[in-house]
Amino acid sequence: MKIIIDAGHGPNTAGKRSPDGRLREFHFNSAVADEVKKRLLLDGHTVIFSHHPEADVPLHERTQLANRLNADLFISIHANAAGSGFTGASGIETFIYSRPHADSKRLAETVQLALCLSVKRRDRGVKKADFAVLRDTHMPAILIECGFMTNREELALLQSAGYRRRCAAAIAFAINCCETL
Repeated sequence: MKIIIDAGHGPNTAGKRSPDGRLREFHFNSAVADEVKKRLLLDGHTVIFSHHPEADVPLHERTQLANRLNADLFISIHANAAGSGFTGASGIETFIYSRPHADSKRLAETVQLALCLSVKRRDRGVKKADFAVLRDTHMPAILIECGFMTNREELALLQSAGYRRRCAAAIAFAINCCETL
């Protein structure tokens, strides 16, 4: 399969960091994206990043790339936040478009289950949203939130290499389970 991996946001996106400033969301997103790519390449997939390690790539450029390349899947990786300070919000959630591509729901459910089992965090479920990367792509597309930067316990996990590897392994495993999409 030809898979677009999107490390959500960019290295300089304003406000996308933990309340204490110790983690920029892009650093987590890109580390997981790198590991997912390594795993999927070993399984024979073609993997293309829609993000750039040194610059913010506009959302329309990300979706246009995926559509132009006629990708089979679009996977956007994120770390969540609830407000601007530390809160009790926690867990994993996966988003699909409010009127999703037929296979997006199955992919989202598979990724959500694999992630929750792997990292043993609260299952917040599969949700629908009108995010540009979900709405403007022509292939099955999901947006994954791997934990909350605004939760002290999850922030420590998001900074951990082991947690990042477990997230990546679960995402790659789920993608391979859905290879017949």
